[in-house]
Amino acid sequence: MDNRQAIGSWLSGPRAAMEEAGADFGYRGEQLGLPEEGPNSIARPGRRLGALAVDWGLCVLIAYGLITHGYNPATGNWALGVFFVLSALTVGTVGSTPGKRIFGIRVLALESGTVSPGRSLLRTVLLCLAIPALVWDRDGRGLHDRLAKTVEVRI
Repeated sequence: MDNRQAIGSWLSGPRAAMEEAGADFGYRGEQLGLPEEGPNSIARPGRRLGALAVDWGLCVLIAYGLITHGYNPATGNWALGVFFVLSALTVGTVGSTPGKRIFGIRVLALESGTVSPGRSLLRTVLLCLAIPALVWDRDGRGLHDRLAKTVEVRI
């Protein structure tokens, strides 16, 4: 291995280095029985972050315009509260938030397909803590999804 390969493997991460060495990890969602591409495949991080940005922007607008009547230090806290209610209610009933719907994503329970209100509440609490959402597994699911036994898929 020359220096370019060593630097390249360091930059691309341990997964790429292992794949180059011959390890087969499969595609994201293979272990969950999901297709590699198309409907019901794992939603990519870009779509998920875009949906989160839309939902957060909507919640900030609601907090700004309807609750605090302008910007003050409590606007961010109210926006988090509105986000909690929005996410828990919409994921638990229709399976997606407005941002997820715009980006073509829905949340599924692994066993039944539909997310129960209790599972939605657990997922939303963990999502609002932020740290569980930043820890991902090899399928690209956040810790909040793993603990709630849910997955975000493309519509």
